[in-house]
Amino acid sequence: MTITEGQFQYMVEGMTSDLIRLVMEKEQLSMPEAFDKVYNSQTYEHLLDSRSQLYYQSPGYVYDCLCAEGN
Repeated sequence: MTITEGQFQYMVEGMTSDLIRLVMEKEQLSMPEAFDKVYNSQTYEHLLDSRSQLYYQSPGYVYDCLCAEGN
């Protein structure tokens, strides 16, 4: 299935929002700290790469990927 650039951006933005919320909740970080952790991660770089199809996964799975980085 092919998605448009707009659909891809929408999915990435939604996943990023969910991921930041999970980081804040599970790690008791402030919003700026959670933003920093997510946006400076390899997981986020993979999320931006449409070939990875990481945006199709659940937020919990993507959060596990982020945790596996050891940030």
